[in-house]
Amino acid sequence: MPVAALDLTLYEVVNAVARQYRQPDQAQRIARAILRTCGDELARMDHALGEEVVKVVSEYELSAYDAAYVAAARRNGWQLVSLDVRDLVSKRLAVTPDVAVYP
Repeated sequence: MPVAALDLTLYEVVNAVARQYRQPDQAQRIARAILRTCGDELARMDHALGEEVVKVVSEYELSAYDAAYVAAARRNGWQLVSLDVRDLVSKRLAVTPDVAVYP
């Protein structure tokens, strides 16, 4: 199964694992694994994606971070997978990992 990510994912991993959990070595390993796994499928923010993020924020009342994931998934035809049931899964913008693995 192909795996892709938004470049923002790397920032979120470092913020959560290195800063919040104080495990910088683990954050580095996870970031490297993301880069290795995604290869060329690491989406980067550009002007067009930024405009789509604004639309998604307005349409679904999401944070810019969540909207960036939704916009990147839409743009690339990806299935967004998230544990954010309240903001993403409940609005049918993403599926949970168990649904993604065992549809």
